[in-house]
Amino acid sequence: MTIDSHQHFWRYDPRRHAWITELMSPLKRDFLPEELERECDANGIDGSVVVQVDQSEDETHFLLDLAGKYERIAGVVGWIDLRSERVEERLQFFSQFKKLCGFRHIAQAEPDDFLVGRDFARGIARLREYGFTYDILIYPSQLSAAAQLVSRFPEQRFVVNHAAKPFIKAGSREPWTSHVKAIAQNTNLFCKVSGLVTEADWVNWKTEDILPYLDVVFEAFGPERLMFGSDWPVCLLAADYGQVKRLVETYVKTHASKHMLDIFGGNAIRFYGLKAASHGLAA
Repeated sequence: MTIDSHQHFWRYDPRRHAWITELMSPLKRDFLPEELERECDANGIDGSVVVQVDQSEDETHFLLDLAGKYERIAGVVGWIDLRSERVEERLQFFSQFKKLCGFRHIAQAEPDDFLVGRDFARGIARLREYGFTYDILIYPSQLSAAAQLVSRFPEQRFVVNHAAKPFIKAGSREPWTSHVKAIAQNTNLFCKVSGLVTEADWVNWKTEDILPYLDVVFEAFGPERLMFGSDWPVCLLAADYGQVKRLVETYVKTHASKHMLDIFGGNAIRFYGLKAASHGLAA
């Protein structure tokens, strides 16, 4: 089955979604499952993993409610305060929701050492007991801290979002390349091939601008630990859904064709433990 491992939904609220700046004005509206379903139908996508954008348990409940209504939502990556002294209680509560795969924090907005903080690490240490994954959203400057986190918890499943957001528009590859190759040595870490078009020039990007960065993540992680994600609707700032999918699909056909099914579904199913029976998914 074909899985989009990274997309978002929201009912737009200027205060809650203050990260959507004036430059991102096309995103200042609601984005909900009915619209994504049309994109999935047009692009041969069977299911998706919806990922949080707001730091609240209300967001987690909002996404779980949608997942309960739409079978095509195969999994949810929500949010809880992993630094809270009540983290055990909250993990126990959320463990009842079968489509909840794991959690994410907008770490890119935090200091570079956020991921190695004592309280945060205490929360991460509790995830494995409940079978929860953790999505790492960071900038390149935070890769060193991420590497410390991932190596500290070798049994915990982690996935770095958007290949750690390389500076594609500037054409900068170092030290991002070196850090990606280093962190990828941790076999408990996967990587989402997602969000790259919005790290390039939104208006004038070309496939050739992105290829060197794809080369790095495919060499570092190998096709067994990579998963396609559209980053819809954020991707719409630079490309439509079909363009994003074709970019990755064309690269895989050329460089790792026998792993097409893994990158476009199998790896996400395995990493997140997706069990959406209505679409024939199995972990």
